[in-house]
Amino acid sequence: MKILQICSKIPFSPKDGGGIAMNILTQGLMDQGNLVHVLAISTPKHFLQEDAIDVDYKIKTAYQSVFIDTSVKPFAAVLNLFSSKSYNVIRFYSEAFEKVLIEKLKSEEYDVVQLESLWVTPYLNGIRKHSKAKIVLRSHNVEYLIWERLASEATSSFKKMYFNLLAKRLKKYELNLLNKYDAIACITELDVAVFKNAGCNIPLIHIPFGIDLEKYKINNSNLEKSSVFHIGAMDWQPNIDGVNWFLNNAWNKLLGLHPSLKLYLAGKNITSNFNQPNVVVDGEVADAHCYISSKSIMIIPLSSGGGMRVKIIEGMALGKTILSTSIGAEGIEYENKKNILIADSPNEFIDAVDKCINDVTFAEMLGKNARLLVETKYNNQLICNKLSEFYKNLIK
Repeated sequence: MKILQICSKIPFSPKDGGGIAMNILTQGLMDQGNLVHVLAISTPKHFLQEDAIDVDYKIKTAYQSVFIDTSVKPFAAVLNLFSSKSYNVIRFYSEAFEKVLIEKLKSEEYDVVQLESLWVTPYLNGIRKHSKAKIVLRSHNVEYLIWERLASEATSSFKKMYFNLLAKRLKKYELNLLNKYDAIACITELDVAVFKNAGCNIPLIHIPFGIDLEKYKINNSNLEKSSVFHIGAMDWQPNIDGVNWFLNNAWNKLLGLHPSLKLYLAGKNITSNFNQPNVVVDGEVADAHCYISSKSIMIIPLSSGGGMRVKIIEGMALGKTILSTSIGAEGIEYENKKNILIADSPNEFIDAVDKCINDVTFAEMLGKNARLLVETKYNNQLICNKLSEFYKNLIK
């Protein structure tokens, strides 16, 4: 099959969960014998010089990118208040990008056009006009649910009002498009259920984030025992809110139990120094795998967000002890206290970390079972074989 993958960001940054999820699918679909071309939006948040891109990748995927300034502009955001359009979505539309896309569709005949996330759906009509390919949305999240959660967590009345407005418009846009694709591939089963309940009657398939297991070797040679860490982009509001919640509600009490315990924070665009005792801010790290391998207990204290947390799957693949909220672990087929620990209150976080420090055998068991879960449920080779078969049936 010949597949055009349209990406809402540069798809091969090893430091961005969404980019990793896009690229691993590209590689997996190619491994299944498909020809995959990649057209990506280059944004201020996800930018890479052309000469930094692997030459072999560019040749294999006929890679092209177009820069769009998707940054939030206060004046444009204010003007949008007097419009009915979703500001979240319209930032990703560009005539220049659409022109390149149409030229690609005219020069190549594709079997499937795969839209990576809701943000590239403004190009849906142009694709229909210039291609006979089946159009499949790869839904990374039910996007409006993220904003509904952000609104419910907002502390200021203005933020709550504004986030509710964004969520309302986004929901209308997202659900109105449900039956305008030929199929939807959801990263989580929960998202499949949401779309079905909203009236989706086109084919739906669950295609989770997968791991190339050969690239995730467990290595504990530099492990710092009894260390807690969080790794994730700190220009994503749910991560910011989650870390602050953990620091404000659980960290000092944990230090009372374990005075030498350290919390390590890693991720791009950390603007706060989080000036609290025993907190080490490492910022963006060169090798995420080595960083994760060097620490003991991974925390994901999310109270908003959606889809599936790539970093949890990566941590599991590396045999880490994972401690997450229910929301953070959504979409993962986990078993609490077998391959992950779930905590939704400060006391539950404190008790869980304390348990893992005091019972090393229990913590190690969680990590071993987490790796086994990834091997059986999130092996990218099996996932991409399933998607390829789905596409073959779709284009018959």
